[in-house]
Amino acid sequence: MIFIHQILTTVDAIVWGPFMMALLIGTGIYLTFKLKGVQARKLAYAFRLILKPKEEGRGDISPFRALMTTLSGTIGTGNIAGVATAISLGGPGALFWMWLTAIVGMATKFVECTLALHFRQELPDGTMIGGPFYYLERGLKNPQLGLVLGMAFAIFGIFSSFGIGNMAQANSVSLALKDTFNIPGIVTGLVLAFAVGLVVIGGIKRLGYVAGTLVPFMAALYIFAAMVVLILNYENIPGAFLLIIESALSGQAAVGGFAGATVAYAVRFGIARGVFSNEAGLGSAPIAHATAKTKHSVRQGLIAMLGPFIDTIVVCSLTGLVIVSTGAWETGKTSTSLSIYAFNSQIGYAGDLIITLGMVLFAFTTILTWSFYGKQCLSYFVKKMSGDVGFYRVFLKVYYSVFLVAIVIGTSVVDFPMAATYLVDIWLFSDITNALMAIPNLIGLLLLNRVVVDLLKDYFKSGL
Repeated sequence: MIFIHQILTTVDAIVWGPFMMALLIGTGIYLTFKLKGVQARKLAYAFRLILKPKEEGRGDISPFRALMTTLSGTIGTGNIAGVATAISLGGPGALFWMWLTAIVGMATKFVECTLALHFRQELPDGTMIGGPFYYLERGLKNPQLGLVLGMAFAIFGIFSSFGIGNMAQANSVSLALKDTFNIPGIVTGLVLAFAVGLVVIGGIKRLGYVAGTLVPFMAALYIFAAMVVLILNYENIPGAFLLIIESALSGQAAVGGFAGATVAYAVRFGIARGVFSNEAGLGSAPIAHATAKTKHSVRQGLIAMLGPFIDTIVVCSLTGLVIVSTGAWETGKTSTSLSIYAFNSQIGYAGDLIITLGMVLFAFTTILTWSFYGKQCLSYFVKKMSGDVGFYRVFLKVYYSVFLVAIVIGTSVVDFPMAATYLVDIWLFSDITNALMAIPNLIGLLLLNRVVVDLLKDYFKSGL
């Protein structure tokens, strides 16, 4: 097991190393240039789109519910534990690089979701399916290369749904509930698996309904709590912003109590946690947006680009400002413990309750969304391998069964500390497959960006 752990750790460091960071950010910068800063030019317009009456067009769920579904997959433990980890390891400057990741990631998200809508396909049951696997296969000039890349994305997506989208989230829920209310992990797992099972049986429409209800509620609650902390601590906010910017550019925050928090660390952990939080470029969000009811692919693409803005610029920024302005970042704490300490320093035990509730709701909706991502990847994979509907139904039942069992395993680890080492390896493996999802997707975005440029021009000429 030690040998396997060492291999996974080495591979994880490679696939999430400088090359991947440069590829993700570089793609976002390139697409921003090609689209003439669409994320800035059309930000207000995109917000107006989600406030318009129900969209008419082919699809399964409304544009708003599609956005909420993707946000339920991205607004999760990364917004609480991920931001805290980035700051504890990279200093306050890491938050600056998270902002940069989100800004260029908005262009990336716009392109990948527009392509997903443009190349999506209708299944025999009338539902829609789309995502990187289809725009790679149907969009690239070399269909054989596209099929290989699409199949690779689907395989890695299936594996990722069990790790980052399942066991890691379930484990975070059980840890929070055990620490706050002393609830055994096995109890949390059984209840959580039952709740997830009830939703996934209903497909994308039920998932969209649950996400459209829970995501606005949990985001509003968390934002309200963070705003209360910042208001109580308002005199330190200007200094916090200054420290974040200075730390990002000079690494001065290393003096704050932990050596090694240089500019390189701020860049590394800021970008890594930013990508983990908003998933721009990974190719997951297009799978949900492809089901939206819309008249034009660009219309949903513009709505989709709001995801990184809401997730990182708004929610992650609030977490980061709370941690930096309260001085909690200098305590040596990390992950969820750091976030809880920062909130508790201003609002007492209420911070524990809010963080715990936030972790539970955020992780629950993330698990729901990733079950759908995995199911769509499986649908594509089985269709290409067999095409037999009965064969697919058997595989789907197996997939959901394993998915629900994985939830219980992820939560039960807290009852058996010695088993935690096995879960770490599972997380490392899923982290690797998460990165491997991004590679074929980013290749597709770079090769197909011209399609989106033309679609964007067509959309605003058509007056839709």
